[in-house]
Amino acid sequence: MARSRYKSLVDAFAADIRAGRLSPGTRLPTHRELAANEGLALATATRVYAELETMGLVSGETGRGTFVRETSLPSGLGIDQQAVATGVLDLNFNYPSLPGQAELLRGALRQLASSGDLEALLRYQPHGGRQHERASVARHLQCRGLSVSDEHVLIVNGAQHGLAVTVMGLLRPGDVVATDALTYPGFKVLADTLRLELAPLPAAGGEPDLDALVRLCQSRKVRAVYTMPTLHNPLGWVASKSWRQRLVSIAREHDLLIIEDAAYAFLAEDAPPPLAALAPERTVYVTGLSKNVATGLRVGFVAAPSTWIPAIERAIRATIWNTPGVMTSIACNWLDDGTVNRLEREKRQDAAKRQAMARATLTDLKYIGHPSSYFLWLPLGEEVRADQVAMALMREHVSVSTAEPFATSAPIPHAIRLALGSLELDALQVALDTVKRVVDAHSY
Repeated sequence: MARSRYKSLVDAFAADIRAGRLSPGTRLPTHRELAANEGLALATATRVYAELETMGLVSGETGRGTFVRETSLPSGLGIDQQAVATGVLDLNFNYPSLPGQAELLRGALRQLASSGDLEALLRYQPHGGRQHERASVARHLQCRGLSVSDEHVLIVNGAQHGLAVTVMGLLRPGDVVATDALTYPGFKVLADTLRLELAPLPAAGGEPDLDALVRLCQSRKVRAVYTMPTLHNPLGWVASKSWRQRLVSIAREHDLLIIEDAAYAFLAEDAPPPLAALAPERTVYVTGLSKNVATGLRVGFVAAPSTWIPAIERAIRATIWNTPGVMTSIACNWLDDGTVNRLEREKRQDAAKRQAMARATLTDLKYIGHPSSYFLWLPLGEEVRADQVAMALMREHVSVSTAEPFATSAPIPHAIRLALGSLELDALQVALDTVKRVVDAHSY
């Protein structure tokens, strides 16, 4: 039997189980029935079920048969799984924090408590933030190569909320949005919730394939493109200036809205200009303070053309009315006094240290990532299955994400993403050593 045929059969069963088409408790065909139905050797049919059992998707009961398991995947294998069990080394989520950040917050709260503006923070705020706060954000965005006025800036409840209000305000159900074949899972959730159609773009030489975007625009009515040109999640790409210029040219030719996700852009020094600087008339730039400051500081920023500001502002009103005044005040004070810039510098150094540690540990494995990124993409060998590796790592108390939450097209590649920003360095080394050992064990 051809290798691709064998893998396709395992993938088909796995997809049906995860999608609920094969519900828990379903009895699968016997090994002989599967072999006869699919034209396989009996040994091959047995191997298919053995792999599904190793992945935790089925269980074999002597004398009774093979059944779909009640729990297909344990907590932690996908990026959308929020809980990580006690004692598990988390390479799934990034919540980078530096020593002293808790004291930084205590100081900010004391400063806020003694300020004369405290009474104003107890009242409703303007939907997009107070003017002086929006001006603070505009000044900060200049550090990212983006020159905008405060009238073009809105303050939101984190970058994910920024993406949500952008989509709610500017797109409609059924709109086609071009995006990468591997992309940020939070945008996939938004697209599904708001009934957008995602059209995947393959990679070409370490960047999204713009020839594919042209062909897509020629065959479909594409409304927007969602992209992460500066430090792509999960691949760590930083798109070249020529790529950005061509994307802008395509967007202008086909009247595309550009949604630029810059959540991790602070990690890439000397990056080319953001798309919002190259095409300010059609780009919405979204970023926040979750990664460069703290995940609990749910303050984000949207920069958009003035003609789109009212629609996005209405979406803010419909969802949260306005960001919490206390959190926004703390965030803007840190923008103004240089705290955010300092934390960004320190986190770039921290990320580079962690990335170097990962590359030194995984030295003979193939990986993709930026040298100052908080994550690493690890494609697996042709015969290695990502679910098996992730299950084996969970048994070793290490949590990683497979490619499934990031994928917008089929087949889903067998790869894992390693988030490097959440563990202390000693624990990170232990986790990376475990990843290396488990991947090596599955590669032979």
